[in-house]
Amino acid sequence: MAYRYDNLKLEKGMYGEAGRSFTQTLEREDPSEAYKGTPLEGLDAYQRQLKRFDIKVKGAGSDTVEKFFRTSQSAVLFPEYIARSVRQGMEESDLLPHITAAVTRFDGMDYRSIASVPGDEDKALRRVEEGAAIPQTEVKTQENLVRLHKRGRMLVASYEAIRGQKLDLFSVTLRQIGAHINRMHLEDAIDVLLHGDGNDNPAQVTALPESAGKKLTYSDLVDFWAQFDPYEMNTLLVSGDVMLQMLKLTEFQNPLTGLNFQGTGRLATPLGATLLRTSALESGKLIGLDRNYALEMVQGSDVLVEYDKLIDRQLERAAITSVSGFAKLFNGASRVLAL
Repeated sequence: MAYRYDNLKLEKGMYGEAGRSFTQTLEREDPSEAYKGTPLEGLDAYQRQLKRFDIKVKGAGSDTVEKFFRTSQSAVLFPEYIARSVRQGMEESDLLPHITAAVTRFDGMDYRSIASVPGDEDKALRRVEEGAAIPQTEVKTQENLVRLHKRGRMLVASYEAIRGQKLDLFSVTLRQIGAHINRMHLEDAIDVLLHGDGNDNPAQVTALPESAGKKLTYSDLVDFWAQFDPYEMNTLLVSGDVMLQMLKLTEFQNPLTGLNFQGTGRLATPLGATLLRTSALESGKLIGLDRNYALEMVQGSDVLVEYDKLIDRQLERAAITSVSGFAKLFNGASRVLAL
C-alpha cells in the first residue's frame, strides 16, 4: 500500500507559514486520520517523516546527526528535531502548569489582560426579588500592558564537531537548553506573583513577627491559610530553606505524608496544598496561591529555532527562543509569607 508521507515534498517554507508550526503544516499535507487502522497509527506527521528517511532519534540504536543531512529533504526535519528536544527539556520538572490558571496564546509582545475586582458586597450572593436588578460583576481590561519576554539560549557548535554524535546523546544537551529556558520563564512568573504585572497588584505580604526569629511554625501556616478566604490555598511555592523548615515540623511526621513522598516523590502539606520547591524563589519566601485563579500565562510563541541556519548546517550561534509573559488574575488568590 502506498502512503502519502513517502512522496511529500519537504522544503524550508514549511517553517515560515504564519500561525502554523512545522508539524501542523505537515499534518495538513499528510493528515494522521488517514492512517487509522494501519501500522503507522499513533505516529504524527513528523514521526512518519523520520520513518520515511529511516532516522532513529533515540534509544541505543539512534543515528548520528549527519543522518539528517543525507538528502536536502531530510535536512528540513532537523530544526523540528531541535525544537522537540528543547520542548521536552522544558516539560521535564515543569512547575508552570501547577501555578497557572490559564494559558493564552497571543501573537505579539504587548498583551492587555482582563480583571474583575469584586468588593465584599459584590461577592455576597443576594436574593433577587421579583423585578429587582440582578447584582453585577464588572470585568474590564487592565490599565497597563503585560509585557512578554523572549527567553532563549544560543546553540554554539560547528557541524563538523557534532556530525558524528549520536542523536540520543545530542538530545541530552538540547533538553538541558530547554530546562534553562523554562527556568527563566518560571523566574518571570514568580516575579509577577511577588511584584505584580504593572497594574498595581503586588502580592500581599505577611511577615513573621520579630520574636519568631525567622522560624516557621505550623501555627504560622494555619494563620496564612486562613487569609485566603474566599480563595483556597491549594499550592505552596517555597524556597529550599523554607522547604527544610517545613519538613522538620512535627505535623509532617504523619506516616501517610511520608509514604506519599517515598512512593511518588511529591509532598502534600497537612493543609492540603501541593508543595513545590524551587531555587528560583529567594530564600526565606513562601508563596501561597489558588492555582485556579492566581496567574495567567501568556504564550507569544512556542519554541522557535533559526531553521535556515540549521538546515544549511550553519549551527554556529543558532538561537533557540520561547516568548512568554504572565498576568495576575485575582490579586487575593496569591499571597506571600516572608520569614
